[in-house]
Amino acid sequence: MKKLSFLLFFVLVLSCNREEVKPEPGPEEEEKPEEFVPAARIEGRVALSYVTYYSQGIPDPSLLTHICYAFAELYVVNGQYREFRLQGDESRFAAVVDLKKNHPGLKILLAFTHTVVNKDNAQGGGFSAMSSTEEGRVAFAQDCLEFIQTRGIDGIDIGWEFPGLSWSGHASNPAADTQNHVLLIKQLRQTLGPDLLITFPGYVMNAREVSGGTRYIDLRGVEPYVDFVNVMTYDMDQAPHHHSALEDSRAYWDCARTLQAYRAAGFPAEKMVLGIPFYGRISFSTSPSAITYRQIKNLDPSLYSTNNWDPTASVPYVSRISTGAFYCGYDNAASIAIKGSWALSQGMKGLMCWMYNGDDDAGTLRKAMWNAVMKP
Repeated sequence: MKKLSFLLFFVLVLSCNREEVKPEPGPEEEEKPEEFVPAARIEGRVALSYVTYYSQGIPDPSLLTHICYAFAELYVVNGQYREFRLQGDESRFAAVVDLKKNHPGLKILLAFTHTVVNKDNAQGGGFSAMSSTEEGRVAFAQDCLEFIQTRGIDGIDIGWEFPGLSWSGHASNPAADTQNHVLLIKQLRQTLGPDLLITFPGYVMNAREVSGGTRYIDLRGVEPYVDFVNVMTYDMDQAPHHHSALEDSRAYWDCARTLQAYRAAGFPAEKMVLGIPFYGRISFSTSPSAITYRQIKNLDPSLYSTNNWDPTASVPYVSRISTGAFYCGYDNAASIAIKGSWALSQGMKGLMCWMYNGDDDAGTLRKAMWNAVMKP
């Protein structure tokens, strides 16, 4: 789930030009912050963050209901599943799990990735190969159960991005992946039982027919077996468009169209968690491709204007002062509050973010996310 751009192959074919968005005064919350008063936790609502092995710092468990620890990777040799292992130093994983001691209500899931980074591993077919046989699915599910029980965590997050698609070099089989993904999630539920959590980071669209088969996730097929989906409503376009617009026909995709696609696929809103980026998307191909919210706050004010608000998309953006050109779209406390109200009004479970350490030192975004989710 390393967000450098699963939409690359889409946006590269976009040729439309963005109509100019003129700077308008943005909400003033971040310019004149008020003392933060956390809202009371409401059971059943989700405020979730992905926390990576390579990031710094331990998240504040008082502002989260769930943590997806990222990542674990599959070991597949000659097309056969062998095991999985954590990426990075296991001590970091242990430190995150240790948060449950003083916050027993916090749920921690192990998040899997389709990528391979461990030096003793190689891409041997990944999820596509493992899920292609009943033997592989059963072995993986059993390993997940044993890991959960041994480490004292609460569930599994399956980050296969995405069945039938290979945008980062992993194996894919459009003829079988989408259906095998359903079989994998079904096997996990059978093995883990009804009480352990199963989630996945979801694409913004339902399964699509492509040459040779199907791409993406059969939402109707997996729905009976998952607790909820963390919908990645970001990277939906690149500058000069917003990448996380609530509703904006100028962008390739937006949050409102995502909800429509899920509902059309038969997936209930009450199992959806809306994704919030803690970064701004500039491009999918140039450097820098993205910058964190922390970096946005630290941009040179003589070169960049960050106090721009687009009322159509309901999100802020950065522009270059010298030309007025759109630099990147992002989210701030004001847009998170708007998205939280919208998500809850649509029946969603809450919000999730990618990723925690993109926030500023004051915790502006995580505080906003918590209060947006827990708003009475």
